[in-house]
Amino acid sequence: MARSALLNIMVQAATKAGRSLIKDFGEVENLQVSRKGPADFVSNADKRAEQIVYEELLKGRPTYSFLMEEGGEVQGTDGQHRWIVDPLDGTTNFLHSIPMFAVAIALERNQEIVASVIYNPVMDELFTAEKGGGAWLNDRKRLRVAARRHLADSVVATGIKVTGTDDDALTLRQLGHISPAVAGIRRTGSASTDLAWLSAGRFDAYWEARLSPWDVAPGQLMVREAGGKMTDYAGTTGSVWNGQVVAGNEIVQGQLLKALHAVK
Repeated sequence: MARSALLNIMVQAATKAGRSLIKDFGEVENLQVSRKGPADFVSNADKRAEQIVYEELLKGRPTYSFLMEEGGEVQGTDGQHRWIVDPLDGTTNFLHSIPMFAVAIALERNQEIVASVIYNPVMDELFTAEKGGGAWLNDRKRLRVAARRHLADSVVATGIKVTGTDDDALTLRQLGHISPAVAGIRRTGSASTDLAWLSAGRFDAYWEARLSPWDVAPGQLMVREAGGKMTDYAGTTGSVWNGQVVAGNEIVQGQLLKALHAVK
């Protein structure tokens, strides 16, 4: 796969931030026994990675706007383009020395996601996608969603939040209903990883709510370019703004959506 100039900028930003995270990740385990604990260190690692992404993207496209998990919104002069950035998706994993986290970047053009990068620096797996150009792993392998046709045969990923709201109870009811209907449920702790792995056919389907735009945007395009379907809980085209995702190949996604509708 030949990368476009735009995708090269995104990849450079993600991999440079990834190198910073790898360096910091090596220090987290040493901090587990410290009195203060590693939380502040990880927060600073997150901010360092975001600053690297910001500087690299700004250098490559100085007129574009930004929406970042840590830094919020930065208005550019372009008016049409915006970077959506999660510099460390999987912060809790990182905090606990679990090597399942990613740098995730999406480019929005006129309110449509047109390019994305999801990079796991520990596994050195680089997932990329451009509108109309397909989705790829490490520039070599074309990604396609799994071809399974039955929810009962599927491994399904989700996220489990504990926020003390009524949504928690709904999530538990969904788990209780869907778990016996599938081959297995997985929870990685990184929404962008879930969507990248779905695009690669490792997961068959995925659902989650209360997600932020930077959780959804990089994976949204990737799933679609890999031949998958993503909607919100109402079954309409998934928006990065409403925080709801139901994804899979067209058949299994429809079966999962139907199963979710059965849970009240």
